[in-house]
Amino acid sequence: MEKNYYKKALTIAGSDSGGGAGIQADIKAFSANGVYGMSAITAITAQNTKGVTNIHPVPDEIIKSQITAVMDDIGTDAIKIGMLHSSKVIQQVVESLNKYKSPNIVIDPVMVATSGDKLLQDEAIDTLIKEMLPIATVITPNLPEAEIILGYKIRTEEQFLQAARELSQTKAKAVLLKAGHFHSEELTDVLYISETDETIKIPGKRIKTKNTHGTGCTLSSAIAAQLAHGFDLKTAIEKGVEYIQQSIRAGSDFQLGSGHGPVHHFYNFWN
Repeated sequence: MEKNYYKKALTIAGSDSGGGAGIQADIKAFSANGVYGMSAITAITAQNTKGVTNIHPVPDEIIKSQITAVMDDIGTDAIKIGMLHSSKVIQQVVESLNKYKSPNIVIDPVMVATSGDKLLQDEAIDTLIKEMLPIATVITPNLPEAEIILGYKIRTEEQFLQAARELSQTKAKAVLLKAGHFHSEELTDVLYISETDETIKIPGKRIKTKNTHGTGCTLSSAIAAQLAHGFDLKTAIEKGVEYIQQSIRAGSDFQLGSGHGPVHHFYNFWN
């Protein structure tokens, strides 16, 4: 009898006790996009809709052991990388992924939470840029993260388009630069694919809601899930963007906590 096989994705990221971001959001997004989700937890955060109150780093050896346990037995079709708080952790993860020649790596360069809380040590930024981003299939920075990586403020549409190209100089195969931090009603993300020197505008509209906690985690995980299904990069990103837009829209009127609530990961499944 022929066996069935799951499409699989691994998230390497921090845990969010409030369930809206981090590995909790990643696994929800994997599941909603038809992929079996696995995790390697890099940090435990005490977090809710109002902010981050504490962070406990997971020891480097435990992070390595989690990745090894998953890859030696189960393997993966895609990897999403989120919160890596220190240079040592970044180096450990890069070493592990190079060992397994992991495919379809989506990096969400998490530096600052939606609440404004800092999630990445200053000395780790240079390590992230030089060692982590070059192994990426696609990186998905938002505006503040792009400004930190590039070292300058992005004010205009022309600068925004140029920034996507410049970010590809990190050697990432593609860059999805997210426009959510602009204040206009029309929001156009920019996808730059370095191999073909192609710039693709992905239009969208601002959804008026405070329920935006975990949007970056959710989007990058949805893209990883679509890559795991075997879609080409452009299609996987378009499907991921469509999923996050629908998730924000479906969750826009819900009340959870008193701060930034989550998106509705399972809008296609829950009544």
